[in-house]
This record gives sequence, structure tokens and C-alpha cells, in this order.
Amino acid sequence: MAYHLAQLNIAQFRLPQEHPSNADFVNNLNRVNAIAEQQDGFVWRMIGDGGDDSALDVRMFDDPLIISNMSLWRDIESLRAFVYRNQEHRAIMRRRDEWFDQIEFHLVLWWVEVGHIPNLEEAHARLKLLGKYGSTQGAFSFRIPFPAPIDK
Repeated sequence: MAYHLAQLNIAQFRLPQEHPSNADFVNNLNRVNAIAEQQDGFVWRMIGDGGDDSALDVRMFDDPLIISNMSLWRDIESLRAFVYRNQEHRAIMRRRDEWFDQIEFHLVLWWVEVGHIPNLEEAHARLKLLGKYGSTQGAFSFRIPFPAPIDK
């Protein structure tokens, strides 16, 4: 059986999403998402019901300041290359403190069978698992990654 790497990351705006201080982030989101989709190893990403390709309207938490991003990648290295080595993504993320508060557990990774698209409930459960137990085969981070399962 083959696997893809699922990732969820969340962020909590300091001010409401519509506030002018968030404009640079909001206005660049579709551009950065389009860059992600062109990366080697990209498989899928969550898209909301709003009028653009972002998922800013998707609510995982009751708090309207928390936004979510979920995607699937071929492997850890392809996601790592985009997150840490893509200059466009890095340029936006260097400015994250302008827009977002610190969240202790803001990123979770886990393996899914090829063809499976995770839903928000699954992703939320993985984030809670990481918060409760730290990195495990079922929910981990870049710092302590786990390889894809090996079928017996």
C-alpha cells in the first residue's frame, strides 16, 4: 500500500481577518497556494467555499480568528522543500508575527493511504493527538518525523 503525507497547519490572527493590517497576508495567499500546487510532490489542498481558492472561510474551531490549511504531499521531503526552501513561501512566513499570535501546536503531519482525502475532524483529532502525546506514528512534526507505514 502507498501513502501520502497529510499536513494541517493553523494560525490565529491577532486582529480580525478583514482588518487592513492583514491585507498583505490575505492578498498573497492565493499566489502562494498556486506556487505550492506547482511544487514537485504536491498532491492536494483544501479549498473553501469562498469566492477564491483559499480556505480562509473553512472553520475548524469556534474562534473566527483561527484559520486552517490542509494539504497532501508525496513525502516529507517534498513538503519540507516547499515550506523551508521555496523563497516565495519563506518571504511570507518570515512576516507571520505581523499577523498571527503564537500557537503551541500549529502544525501536524500524518500518513494517509493514497486516495484518502482527510476531513477537518480527522485533522483536528491528529492535532489533538500531537498536543497530548507529542510526536508519534499517528501525529508528528518536522522535528520528530516518522516514516510512512510499512505493509506487512
